[in-house]
Amino acid sequence: MSTEKSLNFLEEIVKEDVASGKHGGRLLTRFPPEPNGYLHIGHSKSICLNFGVAQQFGGQTNLRFDDTNPVTEDTEYVESIMEDIAWLGFKWANVFYASDYFDQLYNFAVKLIEQGLAYVDDSSAEEIAALKGTPTEPGKDSPYRSRSIEENLSLFTRMRNGEFKDGEKVLRAKIDMASPNMHLRDPLMYRIKHAHHHRTGDKWCIYPMYDFAHGQSDAIENITHSICTLEFEVHRPLYEWFIQKLDLYPSRQYEFARLNLNYTVMSKRKLLQLVNEKHVTGWDDPRMPTISGLRRRGYTPESIRAFAEKVGVSRRDNIIDVGLLEFCIREDLNKNSLRAMVVIDPLKLVITNYEEGKTEILTGENNPEDENSGTRDIPFSRELFIEHEDFKEVAEKKYFRLAPGLMVRLKSAYIIRCDSFVKDESGNIKEVHCTYFPESRSGSDTSGLQAKGVIHWVEANTAIPVEVRLYDRLFGVEDPSSEEGDFKSYLNPHSLEVKSNALGEPSLKNAAVGDKFQFLRKGYFCVDRDSVGGKLIFNRTVPLKDSWAKEQKK
Repeated sequence: MSTEKSLNFLEEIVKEDVASGKHGGRLLTRFPPEPNGYLHIGHSKSICLNFGVAQQFGGQTNLRFDDTNPVTEDTEYVESIMEDIAWLGFKWANVFYASDYFDQLYNFAVKLIEQGLAYVDDSSAEEIAALKGTPTEPGKDSPYRSRSIEENLSLFTRMRNGEFKDGEKVLRAKIDMASPNMHLRDPLMYRIKHAHHHRTGDKWCIYPMYDFAHGQSDAIENITHSICTLEFEVHRPLYEWFIQKLDLYPSRQYEFARLNLNYTVMSKRKLLQLVNEKHVTGWDDPRMPTISGLRRRGYTPESIRAFAEKVGVSRRDNIIDVGLLEFCIREDLNKNSLRAMVVIDPLKLVITNYEEGKTEILTGENNPEDENSGTRDIPFSRELFIEHEDFKEVAEKKYFRLAPGLMVRLKSAYIIRCDSFVKDESGNIKEVHCTYFPESRSGSDTSGLQAKGVIHWVEANTAIPVEVRLYDRLFGVEDPSSEEGDFKSYLNPHSLEVKSNALGEPSLKNAAVGDKFQFLRKGYFCVDRDSVGGKLIFNRTVPLKDSWAKEQKK
């Protein structure tokens, strides 16, 4: 039986084009982000697709920044985008900017004016919208549509020279105000913006619109397959119209369904709101769906690429369950992360029959999924810490952890029996007293005892203080953007819980920023960059199991 992976519809197109020698046998894709924010998980699908299909069929990919709006763009975003793509494991053939082509694009616009295919319009944005018509009713010609070629050339030159204010004039393509495709009803090509550009400075005060800059940039670079998300399908006739009228390289646009993820928002504008209004700590807050946020939370490039692969490429929009993303990171970290024991909410446990002052060294597996990962030393003594939630004064039915009279196994150690407990003045459990069974040591148990539960622990004298940040989903509803009112009102108030008194086993002492671990029974965690002054801070990447769906059913 063949195990060859079936191709998606875009891969089929590319495979056929390469095999037939179309485009001279070349394959060149591009990834064209606007540098007005950080990339998010939705962009990862486009990155994996554009770079991945080029790699698969022996082609290359350009990285091109669509920097045509100086008001919202910044070099910070350019640098973060490059870092994210490299981190995901992809290499670009060239780095270009739409601003590299501003002179050429201006000359293209002049050529269209000379052909009688573009005109300067003095109408306001509201007036243009009013004359645009509706999907079922044709638009009406602008009163400026009949300007002569000479007048349009003069006005466009004066626009470039800065003689007019923002919004005073625009350049429009002259196509068809009755077209059933609204994008062909004399679309805007240039607008006036007296704003400093992050690369060209104050050279320009007119800037091309996306629809004019995008296709021509593809053509200038000789892009063979311009792969876009599905919302640009209706823009394709305009993409082709400009290329045809300007007689440029015939780049071709193809569309696929964008990635939508539940329990979050994907709009850069809304993500920027969350950052600016301090609902999160920044673009790389581990709750954010940005690639930098996911990286800081502990996601790996491999898990995100696997996620993009599992989501697949289709022509139909749908919302993907974030549980699939969480499955992909669990699957990766289960194979590749070291194990450790961390007690997040410590409760002291004293083994009354263990010799005082004695410490023995037990052995723990670093990763049972990896036979080459080795083992680590775990100190054990009379005084330990366990999780508060692993002890109850009164055990209900099917409770298999510690309670008076019950036995559990301490992971990689001994079976113990709870004998008593001590409360503080406020009535809270302060200390648990237990008996251990020397013959029950893990790996050499001859006690004949059976303990139904296994709990984790740390040794009191060698445990290191750590802070644990328990991250959860940023929003409490599946699709916050579609709900009534302000999307921010649906933020999950429990998306971050900080545990500053946690204790970790000493093997964690030398952990470095970015190191990843499975905390036994607790989930997957990584060292955060806020770790300073000797105190480690761990971000929870994901719990061991999907507890969210279970919580929502309560």
